[in-house]
Amino acid sequence: MSEQSYIQAIRDFRYARREAAVKQLLARITGKPNDLLAYNEISNKLHATDTIEHGLQEIPIDSIVGSVGRAKDFTRDFLPKRDSDGERWARVKAAVLDMKGWPPIEVYQIDEVYFVKDGNHRVSVARQLGTSTISAIVTEIQTNMPLSPEDKPTEIICKANYADFLARTQLDGYRPDANIYLTFCNQYQTLFAQVKSYQQILTEAQGRPATDAEAVVGWYDNVYMPVILLIREQGILHNFPERTEADLYVLLSERREEIETALGWQIDAKTAVVNLAPAFDRAPQNMLSRLGGRLMEVVAPGLEDGPPVGFWREQREALHRADVLFDDILVSLQGTEADWHLLDGVIEVAKRENGRLLAINAVASEAELSDPRVEEIEAGFQQRCQASGVQGEFAAEVGVEGEIMIRRAAWVDLVATNLTFATELKPRLPLSSGVDMLIQQCPRPILVLPGVFESPMDRALLGYDGSPKAREALYVAAYLASCWQLHLDVVTVETDFTSSAALDEARQYLTSCGVENVNYLMRSHPIADALLETAVSRESNLLIVGGFGFRPVRYMMVGSTVDRALREFKQPILICR
Repeated sequence: MSEQSYIQAIRDFRYARREAAVKQLLARITGKPNDLLAYNEISNKLHATDTIEHGLQEIPIDSIVGSVGRAKDFTRDFLPKRDSDGERWARVKAAVLDMKGWPPIEVYQIDEVYFVKDGNHRVSVARQLGTSTISAIVTEIQTNMPLSPEDKPTEIICKANYADFLARTQLDGYRPDANIYLTFCNQYQTLFAQVKSYQQILTEAQGRPATDAEAVVGWYDNVYMPVILLIREQGILHNFPERTEADLYVLLSERREEIETALGWQIDAKTAVVNLAPAFDRAPQNMLSRLGGRLMEVVAPGLEDGPPVGFWREQREALHRADVLFDDILVSLQGTEADWHLLDGVIEVAKRENGRLLAINAVASEAELSDPRVEEIEAGFQQRCQASGVQGEFAAEVGVEGEIMIRRAAWVDLVATNLTFATELKPRLPLSSGVDMLIQQCPRPILVLPGVFESPMDRALLGYDGSPKAREALYVAAYLASCWQLHLDVVTVETDFTSSAALDEARQYLTSCGVENVNYLMRSHPIADALLETAVSRESNLLIVGGFGFRPVRYMMVGSTVDRALREFKQPILICR
């Protein structure tokens, strides 16, 4: 080795080190890794199936993506990262300058990429010289996971983690068409934990230990795929072109856990997907880091006019649940006698629907969350639920009762209330602002029950005028008539804007739903008088109506038929929107 060649090689090394430092700085700024891949970390997860010795070959230098034991010493394009490598690097470079050449390197091959076993400095110098190929003794490690030189380092890590997940679960053997590739490379452990959790649930349900195969197949078929199908139906993936369905599944799972923590009760996976879909559509750029509390604000309506008419029905239909309408029922309990009467009535509704009761207790401060009174209310709630064979969950939250109910209503199917939180009422005056806000903004149907529940709710009267909110009431009435086997009367009040055509529309819809033996009645204006008088004459014990027909400002001036009904009708009222 000549002195001149060595001095030139040292200068070349210093230049390469400066270039490596710049690229390392850019990698830290951009967050895009520029490291070599560690062979052991990748190979351990790929689970080799066979080894083949190919001997001496010319291999593309650009296909060398990693190293065995020296991954931290070089950048992805083999620039040296350590000053201590200067002498060795320079000797290799000087040998080239003196036309002495070097022996072939040794590599492991995995599909189309290579990892240097011996000869890292030779590869580094060859890259610096712009050489396209290099002689190498090749040992191929065969796996079932394809790797390409075009894959970014994170992609190769993701593929390795995916291969490890498949090897641990054997999912590709049980479900060959399954594709659970994640770009969130470290989230396979989350999926594996779900499989193990499902195995425990299956063991308890079967009364015997569930096998690994049963757990994997059951999780995939009953937990994972139903959510994926909803993701496809909701079209969420189009907002995330660089992500996969499995990515969104994990993201939704995490956000669901955050919402459950914020609410204090469990949420069905399908319900979470349908409710969160609009938030993903409106702000996809923020969803990857959004916190649970903010998610509740996104999904729970807070607009003055509440959610669009029919929004709840669209969500319900997206879940493909035709056998039950009110899975989850929200009730607010403050421990008053009226609240316990309300709970008794709501329990009867939950029993008919085989539904779940979700109770909320509003407190004024964080300190009150641990107040013994809250524990007493929860104990009374759980005792009544257990005695009736109804599943119930309880949560306490700091805030205003009505506002809490509206916010949490987005995660249930029905809100039940006796309106006692709304202050005392005087005849002929509109309802208090609390009740007004609840009916105007609540995104779900509201069931208003009288003080003491005695009604069997077997004779319903539907007030129908053909308006959008009335159509939602018609939808609910058709379900109740079919599933609750109640008697149904439909009344239309003729006005300048409503004619017998509305009644014909209701008849046509109910007939198409297979609802028969319905009485259709026409009445004359004024609307509220006609509705209440018909309810009395038909001995109705359940009134079904649409929500407020006016925007909030106009309602303050002219009042509402719903207002009159709430003050004067002493039977349950179901308000739809």
